[in-house]
Amino acid sequence: QLQASGGGSVQVGGSLRLSCEATGRIRSRYAMGWFRQAPGREREFVASISGNGHRTAYADSVKGRFIISRGNAENTLLLQMDVLKPEDTAVYYCGAKFIPNSNNYYTGVAGMDYWGNGTQVTVSS
Repeated sequence: QLQASGGGSVQVGGSLRLSCEATGRIRSRYAMGWFRQAPGREREFVASISGNGHRTAYADSVKGRFIISRGNAENTLLLQMDVLKPEDTAVYYCGAKFIPNSNNYYTGVAGMDYWGNGTQVTVSS
């Protein structure tokens, strides 16, 4: 249902753009988000966007550096990551949760209806 791509290796200060393509029933009634998991750590929230794309939320650690958006196709989720830091190194996952109110986003790890495959992001100094 969700396929993530766009990860890679960059140096400190570099940029990457992650994409997540949704298939099947995932459309505007689904809030979507990005999460990440570093080795030895729990999966954590990164950014989320409402079903209609009007509202967004970010973890404090990425505010001002990352931008989440929905692509031109309603089934595409993007994450533009700029000014990358070594602590951004992790496997990044996209997730989707059904929320009837398309103006709401969802930031929890638990309760996601769908998870995509992970894509590795490595930032080196």
